[in-house]
Amino acid sequence: MALNYIWVAFFVVAFVFALFRLIFLGDTDAFRLLVDGIFNSSLSSVMDIALPLAGAMTFWLGIMKIGEKAGAINFLSRMVGPFFRRIFPEIPKDHPALGNVMMSFSANLLGLINAATPLGLKAMDSLQEINPEKETASNAQIMFLVLLTSGMQLLPVTIIAQRAILHAADPTDIFIPCIIATYASAVVGMIAVAIKQKINLFDRVIVAWIGGVTLFITILVWYFTTHLTKEQISTFSKVASNLLLFLIPVVFIVGGVIKKVNVFESFIDGAKSGFETSIKIIPYLVAMLVGISVFKSCGALGYMNEGLRWVVHTIGLDTRFVDAMPVAYMKPLSGSGSRAMMISTMQTFGPDSFAGRLGCIFNGSADTTFYIVALYFGSVGIKRSRYAIPFGLIADLAGIIAAIFVGYLFFG
Repeated sequence: MALNYIWVAFFVVAFVFALFRLIFLGDTDAFRLLVDGIFNSSLSSVMDIALPLAGAMTFWLGIMKIGEKAGAINFLSRMVGPFFRRIFPEIPKDHPALGNVMMSFSANLLGLINAATPLGLKAMDSLQEINPEKETASNAQIMFLVLLTSGMQLLPVTIIAQRAILHAADPTDIFIPCIIATYASAVVGMIAVAIKQKINLFDRVIVAWIGGVTLFITILVWYFTTHLTKEQISTFSKVASNLLLFLIPVVFIVGGVIKKVNVFESFIDGAKSGFETSIKIIPYLVAMLVGISVFKSCGALGYMNEGLRWVVHTIGLDTRFVDAMPVAYMKPLSGSGSRAMMISTMQTFGPDSFAGRLGCIFNGSADTTFYIVALYFGSVGIKRSRYAIPFGLIADLAGIIAAIFVGYLFFG
């Protein structure tokens, strides 16, 4: 229901703002921009997202089927079972869904973009198998989605690369702030959902896992910043990401051979659902991306930013962070829009300016909540998202607040 109101609001707000610009500002292109946005985003939803995704979906779902028959998914389920059984109490013990969820988180954490979405859709599908109400999101699916919206990854490679393209003095100087901001988003999102679902956060297993992950991230960040140059970090990112991306199918295939699984037939069996899933999500993608496009094109973001600047100035706070806020506004709505805003902010104020750096931290602090809801819930036919969107936005807000804090801490 929340998604319904938000989608309606996109079009109503866009119409009101465009009408205001036409009548009071004499902007005769206001409605043309909205119409162009509808056609362009409709085309992009299918040609640039859904159809290219079909190939990746087909391959990775085939690989996942091999891993499932070879026992890799069950192995992962046993390894992370103690922790995941506590934050996903609805998933039966040793159910393949635990392994699928772990694979999805691992791909996102390591920045394996080409594998992350197919693995995430596979995990959502496996959670749907144990969902008693097929059109309503289960507690486990909401927890999974909110954690995905935190967008946590250890190596923000694309942001660093874009800063290098724009000739930043040190493209990697946003590395630590991005890690802190996205980790804050993930932890706050998980805690918020856990409280809603009455999950015991003081369970010693949960405390041990969160403490262990925190320690691992701290050591990794410390090592990268004290022992590696920016060129070495960039090289490590490229090599590690591609190595892991190829290692996963190799391990699954070799494991299948050892277990005497017919790997080729298993691959074909799993791959058959790839194209079907990609086609199924097209209506959801078109609906959401067209709504986001008209909201972005109407100029509402500009008015929002100036209103925020006035409020911040009135209460006597520093307004420099407001220059980067369009990136934060766009992040829950559109990944490409947020990326474009980040680049525009760096081009306008400079990649080494406070706003330029903060825009990068905003972009690395969370993921696109509305896109993820439409994509993942749409892929399994869920129509009632319950509290998934509000809690996903709570995680986004935590990432934004953390980004502002670390922005001033490191660069203010």
